[in-house]
Amino acid sequence: MDDPTLIILMYFIIPIWFLAGIVDWFCHRRSNISGTSGAKESFIHLLMFAEVGIPLFMVLIFEVNSLIIAISIVLFFVHEATAMWDVSYAVTKRRVGPIEQHVHSFLEMIPLLALVLVVGRHWPHFTALFGIGGIPADFALQLKEDPLPTWYLVTVLLVALALEFVPYLEELMRGLKDKNQANSGKSNGTRGTGDTNVTPVSDAEAEAASPYATSVAGEEDPGVALEELVESRNGGIPITKKR
Repeated sequence: MDDPTLIILMYFIIPIWFLAGIVDWFCHRRSNISGTSGAKESFIHLLMFAEVGIPLFMVLIFEVNSLIIAISIVLFFVHEATAMWDVSYAVTKRRVGPIEQHVHSFLEMIPLLALVLVVGRHWPHFTALFGIGGIPADFALQLKEDPLPTWYLVTVLLVALALEFVPYLEELMRGLKDKNQANSGKSNGTRGTGDTNVTPVSDAEAEAASPYATSVAGEEDPGVALEELVESRNGGIPITKKR
């Protein structure tokens, strides 16, 4: 294995993606995602995991040709659109702090960097998509003739499940549980228990207090306005954060 681009993909790009993903999950948990933006945002996160995971799996298992590159390009743009949807929704419901925003920059650029490296390694198959070059576009789906080490594939799969899929699935389940508790509290004429003891904030109020709407130069904590708004609506009771 003497191709530097392959080494970068296997031992730098993919591990960084895993690390950024689990850090993002911790940011969500700290901002009480289950009691604010809830299961809807968690579903969006699982959707983005699939949009990155599918091309990653295909590049690792199958011969990279025009088909794999085309699918990767399409899913990259779908992922970017979904990320915009995610953030646009999240900032109206919960605090998206500076650390989480910075992590998002990694999660957006890592797929692009990986895509550029894959295209660079298989340039003739990329140009064939546009009818350029000396080979026709190949849209056959076939396993790699020279597969990656089995230990590496198994490790990537297990780590992806442990650090990406399972935590975000847990996040979704937690959001559904909090939603059910809130609905149960309403049906019983109470406000529920635990994290559901937060007065709902309208979309307009939350958006006005979002980090992007209130951030100014020199502000140390651009997301604190949303917490202050929720606390003021809740009679000064601090927001309970999950640990």
